[in-house]
Amino acid sequence: MKTLVNLCRILVGGLFIFSGFIKLNDPLGFSYKLQEYFSYDVLDIPSLIPYALGISVFVVVFEVVLGVFLLIGYKPKFTVWSLLGMIVFFTFLTFYAAYFEKVKDCGCFGDFLKLSPWESFWKDVILLVMIVILFVGQRHIKPILSTFGLTITALLSFIACLGFGYYVLMHLPAFDFRAYKIGDNLQENMQLPPDAQKAVTDYIWTYKVNGEEKTVTDRGRGPKVYDEIIGVETKTIEEGDVPKIQDFSIESQDEDLTQQFLAEEQLVIIVAYSLENAEADGMKKLQTMAEEAQKKGYTVIGLTASGEPKKKEIRDAYKLDFDFYLCDEKVLKTIVRANPGAIVLEKGTVTQKAHWNDLEDLEF
Repeated sequence: MKTLVNLCRILVGGLFIFSGFIKLNDPLGFSYKLQEYFSYDVLDIPSLIPYALGISVFVVVFEVVLGVFLLIGYKPKFTVWSLLGMIVFFTFLTFYAAYFEKVKDCGCFGDFLKLSPWESFWKDVILLVMIVILFVGQRHIKPILSTFGLTITALLSFIACLGFGYYVLMHLPAFDFRAYKIGDNLQENMQLPPDAQKAVTDYIWTYKVNGEEKTVTDRGRGPKVYDEIIGVETKTIEEGDVPKIQDFSIESQDEDLTQQFLAEEQLVIIVAYSLENAEADGMKKLQTMAEEAQKKGYTVIGLTASGEPKKKEIRDAYKLDFDFYLCDEKVLKTIVRANPGAIVLEKGTVTQKAHWNDLEDLEF
């Protein structure tokens, strides 16, 4: 039992630290996932949406700290009870999302590793089993440091988590796993490679022939002989590959200008998913940065999900000398974790990214 407990202790502690750190690297991204869970379509508790970021930071810091506590043997009773409570809640959440097909990606490992809700559920079930073993055998969880060493290590881990979380919120994630990271080409990420896996879909045809209703299942050809097609249903047998970037666009009121702008030699895109909620201090910096870029030959545009009246209001209020174009809000939140933020492209390849706090660090 002692050996089993120590093995589970290492596995659970390590996984909680890893999973928590991945989310702590991008707490804003995790808060977006929580907003999805809190929405009407999933848990139907929209009253929590305004507090998603605070909950996000609390959960990921607590997750990392519990992992550290478990590994060093600090307050084992509190640690095991807390781990059990968290895993029971997350197991319920992932089961609910998977069973009712509410969420496509659980967000357990952020953008580093995408797990389907069912994959995440079974991962949580395995963790639950190991934590139950820890719960039953918690007398075998012995501290590996002195009392003073345990206290200092626990305190330092908590302070380090808070400090790192604050840093990435005020700047950008230290590690970027998204399809808009520096070095990625957006055109390439919008396409599938020639060897991409195609989706396998069954077509279930309902039809009449000689007055008799029949059904046939195939891969899309339909019945060879029929008098009338009553209907057809589809069932995905095997999911196909999808491009890394699916919904990115740069649109005016009249046309799609995506390829035109991505072909620019030097392009700066100001990203503000919501002009209504954009940070005023950041908006004040935009014109100075835009003028510097334009003097060096860069084309400067803005991307937002806000409507035309708000675009005009913001341009006038901050005396901005560039146009805002339309893009999906979820995509803009993915491109840069700031409102506003900026990315610099050279023929569609991302060369620089900046939070509004760091706009002055961009080099043109």
